[in-house]
Amino acid sequence: MTRKSLVLPAVAGLLISTLAACGGTDGSGSDGKTIVLGSTDRIEATKVAPAPLDPALAYDFASWSVLHNTFQTLMRLPRSGTEPIPDAAERCGFADRQSEQYRCTLRSGLKFSNGHDLTSEDVKFSLDRVLRIDDPNGTKSLLSNVDRIETPSAREIVIHLSQPDATFPSKLTTPAAAILDSEVYRGDALRKGWEMTGSGPYSAQTEVKNNRLTKVVFTKNPHYKGDLKPKADKAEMRFYDSTSTMEQALAKGDIDVVHRGFSPEQIDKLNKGEVEGVRLFESSGQGIRYLIFNTNAPVVKEKAVRQAIAHLVDRQALVRDVYKRTAEPLYSLIPTSITSHINSFHNEYGDPDPDAARSVLHDAGISTPVKLTLTYTTDHYGPETAAEFKELRKQLNDSGLFDITIKGYPWREYRPALIKRQFSASGVGWFPDFPDPDSYTAPFLTKDNWLNSPYRNSAIQDELIPQTRQEAQRSLAEKDFQSIQNTVAEDVPYLPLWQGNTYVAARKNVIGAEYAFDSSTMLQLWELGKS
Repeated sequence: MTRKSLVLPAVAGLLISTLAACGGTDGSGSDGKTIVLGSTDRIEATKVAPAPLDPALAYDFASWSVLHNTFQTLMRLPRSGTEPIPDAAERCGFADRQSEQYRCTLRSGLKFSNGHDLTSEDVKFSLDRVLRIDDPNGTKSLLSNVDRIETPSAREIVIHLSQPDATFPSKLTTPAAAILDSEVYRGDALRKGWEMTGSGPYSAQTEVKNNRLTKVVFTKNPHYKGDLKPKADKAEMRFYDSTSTMEQALAKGDIDVVHRGFSPEQIDKLNKGEVEGVRLFESSGQGIRYLIFNTNAPVVKEKAVRQAIAHLVDRQALVRDVYKRTAEPLYSLIPTSITSHINSFHNEYGDPDPDAARSVLHDAGISTPVKLTLTYTTDHYGPETAAEFKELRKQLNDSGLFDITIKGYPWREYRPALIKRQFSASGVGWFPDFPDPDSYTAPFLTKDNWLNSPYRNSAIQDELIPQTRQEAQRSLAEKDFQSIQNTVAEDVPYLPLWQGNTYVAARKNVIGAEYAFDSSTMLQLWELGKS
């Protein structure tokens, strides 16, 4: 998941209010009761992604923020914490010690927002549908180990896995496992357009202009049966073209909450109390940024080239000069807020060292300067991305060992080109599907990895990842995860750069902002209300 784009504060409840500005007018949103959120995310229908709000396709933070509040899943993450709890299910659990057979019993009387009954057949339909559609940009990888599904009764589901997977309950908390109405959705094709039919705490109506989502209006779902108790009967999510326009809307009270999109400079302004009547909440984030290398591309096929870049990149300069310390240097695909993290890249390469990089290239017989194009997306991860890549270009070119050019693409072109392996080295962001080290390793290193990376390591793919998934007590998998991190640092198919902090800006009359995100950084709209 471009999603999937940055000591646990994997727990959203640990968000800390860093500013409580007084004075100014209370933000009234649209009618004084409706909670209005602002974001600069882009959700648009394109030729390769014609159904951006279909759970079989949607695999990015922005779309999941909408789906997570509209659809139910068998399991969900709690208000704060990492252990999945029942959602549409009344109870769930493995029926065997090998973690290969997962059984659930649904709550009684479940209905979709249109009034249709929700049964075990809808659950089976929804999971089978993701596997059947198998969209190359979609969410199949999260359910790829589902072998078959049985429905002994209208409320019972038995999911048989092809391999043991102790993380499967966590995967069932994601929108990939959203339960769909089998009378509305087709089982073999995406639902194009913008309509959604779920059983979550909210139903949603969308407004679209030029194939781009401009607003989502969430209304409390009268048919919802579950433990969540929305604090607001109505909420809106508005999408802005610029961060400055969004900031003005927050200052005026036209919107109540900003959960995505502010620049480091704006975060600093909020932190200093320069936006009157607004509080800022901060926590350690789980989103990471990294470079992906196409290990089949001639210019970076030699491991020595990738290792030389690892010797040269100055993460401290990136987070200091570009991100104004709203991020932290990252030396592994697994961030510091997740168990099993080790600083594998720093252990392997230390601080930036041009002499070490030169030696690596010389020993491999590689002529310098190495010509390489770094690519990035211009409109998906924020306005600082271009500055970040200018800084990377400067760092590599200043060594005299590389001749770097950079090139940006809009996301609608960038994502398909990544999948087709058209770039040699590219910048990508990632938010976890669920708060577990598996969500920072398997999506990158298995055969069906989400970026279609050609990198293969048989020990990781065939031994280490399967071994980690057999450990229901996740701390017992720590040694294997550390081996994975060390191998990635040695081979450098990916180069981790930084992990971002999480910020929520809210008008002073908003309650629940400290719980706006769960432990996988998914938006919990039901937690937001007005005092």
